[in-house]
Amino acid sequence: MFDEEDVLLELACLPADPPDKREICQQCGRPDTVCYCKYLPNPALSPLSRIILIQHPAEEKRCLRTAPMLELGLEPGKCLIFKGKRFPGKHNELSDILKQDNTILLYPSPNAVDLNTLTENETKSYNIIIIDGTWPQAKAIYTGSPDLHNIKQVKLLTTGASNYIIRTQPTDGCLSTLETAATTLAIVEKNEDYKDKLLQPLKAMCEFQLKNGAVSHQSKEFRIKNNTYPKLIGKRLNKVLKSADTLKSS
Repeated sequence: MFDEEDVLLELACLPADPPDKREICQQCGRPDTVCYCKYLPNPALSPLSRIILIQHPAEEKRCLRTAPMLELGLEPGKCLIFKGKRFPGKHNELSDILKQDNTILLYPSPNAVDLNTLTENETKSYNIIIIDGTWPQAKAIYTGSPDLHNIKQVKLLTTGASNYIIRTQPTDGCLSTLETAATTLAIVEKNEDYKDKLLQPLKAMCEFQLKNGAVSHQSKEFRIKNNTYPKLIGKRLNKVLKSADTLKSS
């Protein structure tokens, strides 16, 4: 005859069943149920120019990154990624790229020129350097990488809201890494297909997230102007907003 307490004790000591693991897409690294691969350009796009991402190490920890979409949407060799906080650092290939005459840096420095004016006369092949990180991270990388200061610098003059609606942007003109690269390629290649096709997986991912509990975000700038921002404005955010207003008026 079994003692009820002994039986319960034995049952309590049994290991719990392991949780069911979600199947992960081997290409994009997302769960199969929210995989965006079918929305990637097929075949992958092959622009004359190439995108060079210099990426802050913290970006790798973000679960909803857009850089992988860019890498998968372009042919191999058309999107290179170098990680670090100071560049070129130990990246010999990047060091060679920075010395080439057709290398440009997308960064809104005081000396940066409108990308449209740079490319208005001809379609040319460029090495387009984009800093992948938050605005404070991008600024720190630029400040700590003197070799970047000697490259021709360009800026995107955009006013539209980001399609990355599940993430709060500092200002209305701020774009994700994917959107920045797609918009830049559309300009330098003189072909809007780059923007239209490269942004499809981002739009799909945002749709997936919204259907699963995520909410749509307005930019901090929009919420502040409409008195819906729930926090006090810090010095850093105030400086970013002022910088954005300066760029929009220039």
